[in-house]
Amino acid sequence: MSAAPGRLVIGLTGGIAAGKSTVADLLAARGAIVIDADLLAREVVAPGTAGLAAVVERFGPGVLTADGDLDRPALGRLVFADPAARRDLEAIIHPAVRARAAALTAAAPDGAIVVQVIPLLVETGQQEAFDLVVVVDVPPEVQLARVRARDGLGEPEARARLAAQAGRDARLAVADVVITNDGSPAHLEEQVERLWRERLGPRAG
Repeated sequence: MSAAPGRLVIGLTGGIAAGKSTVADLLAARGAIVIDADLLAREVVAPGTAGLAAVVERFGPGVLTADGDLDRPALGRLVFADPAARRDLEAIIHPAVRARAAALTAAAPDGAIVVQVIPLLVETGQQEAFDLVVVVDVPPEVQLARVRARDGLGEPEARARLAAQAGRDARLAVADVVITNDGSPAHLEEQVERLWRERLGPRAG
């Protein structure tokens, strides 16, 4: 049964720095509606929201900047070092993000291809909520190097970020489609084009 009647709803996931956003952009260029959980996670803790108030209540005013915004690096240092704290944060943010994503999906026109980009799709047990699960996959050593280069992290910090997510095998086990992103941009686009043509495009047409 379709996750949303009249629409094809895809769950797009992958480990940190796997290239989910790049794949989402390529799908958007072909006509998909993209809903990014990371962007929604920022929206639900924007200044003045109930989400931000709940985060401050749990973690204290030290997770705010002088301007009253969420200090993400400060919060990250707390939650990546403490699994219980991370679970508390997820309990605040995840329900709000899911509700917002569901509303945006429901607002999509009939016949739309909706791509929900969800880094923690497997960890939060959402794989059954989608018509198709697409996993962007890279070898762990490539992932580690990308995280360190992108975020300026030392190896222990980068490994902690990777360890906070589901393992590669767990993601691949729920995949309907696997897109590998350890080669050239052209190779990545070829795979996305094949996915669109063989699994998605006929519906759009």
